[in-house]
Amino acid sequence: MKIGLLFAFVFASTTALHGQQGGRGGQGEQRPAPEPRIMTFEARPASIRAGESTLLVWATENPSGITIEPEIGTAAARGSKQVRPGVTTTYTLTMRGGPSKTVTVTVAGTAPTNASAGTISSQLKPDLTGVYSFAGLPAGTKAPDVKPGAQKFVIVRGPNEVRGRTTLGTDCKPLGIPQTYVTPYPFQFVQTPKLIVQIFEYPNAIRMIPIDGRSHPVDPDPTWMGNAVGRWEGDTLVVDSIGFNDKTEVHGFMHTEELHVVERFKRLDNGNLQYDVTVEDPNVWVSPWVIPTRTFTRRPEVDWVEEFVCESNIDYNRLFKKEDAK
Repeated sequence: MKIGLLFAFVFASTTALHGQQGGRGGQGEQRPAPEPRIMTFEARPASIRAGESTLLVWATENPSGITIEPEIGTAAARGSKQVRPGVTTTYTLTMRGGPSKTVTVTVAGTAPTNASAGTISSQLKPDLTGVYSFAGLPAGTKAPDVKPGAQKFVIVRGPNEVRGRTTLGTDCKPLGIPQTYVTPYPFQFVQTPKLIVQIFEYPNAIRMIPIDGRSHPVDPDPTWMGNAVGRWEGDTLVVDSIGFNDKTEVHGFMHTEELHVVERFKRLDNGNLQYDVTVEDPNVWVSPWVIPTRTFTRRPEVDWVEEFVCESNIDYNRLFKKEDAK
């Protein structure tokens, strides 16, 4: 009897104690989580001219996850990003479970657009499906200066320099973006409502470009062609790519895994594609490299690119009278 009373006393005491402290595996004393808030979200400067860039700067507290649209996607709690909108654009910072804030970058001479929506009506989207010719770099293309200590990324052509590829090589590896556009082989767009597939005849490389509003993965595995996401800005397809490995070149330079490429494809009245591209690597160049506009010629007589089976023991350069443009 005494043992039973003692057990009941111990059980009741333990239960009361666990009730106060939450018990084994319990929640314990509940304290309210700190409120997420946006301290800063601004553009420096907020007004630019066409072709210029601006710096988006943000700082948040207690976020459970933030995104910035368009173009940036998932972002750190604090940071900055250089952007180059083609038209007046409203950027939106959204905190998961918290507030959101917008900032508008005014581009002189352009009409405002709510680019944060990321897409436009399907009736207005041009169909880029088709085969297009390659295009070398425009004459006079000049890269930004390299950063102090980054001279090692400059490729010096010669018998002892084996890094990178200007056009074709004997190793049959993908050339990366935007280097692959200077090969003397065509490429193809296959467009669907949510995905654009890009097929490069050499060396049979395929690139997937989702246009369903998704953002980049937080930490993509490095690949030869990078991780691409697309969106529409008016009638222009904007493709933002990160997640490259460091094994390809960009027009005479090696790069690191921090390479960031933003491409703009605009279909012209004659069916050709206007192509603008900006590349940046904070470990290589002192500023983003805005490469001059070039045009990819539509090939209406060609239905699709051909199969290219790359053989690593063949020197393809001998098939051409002279080396193609870098």
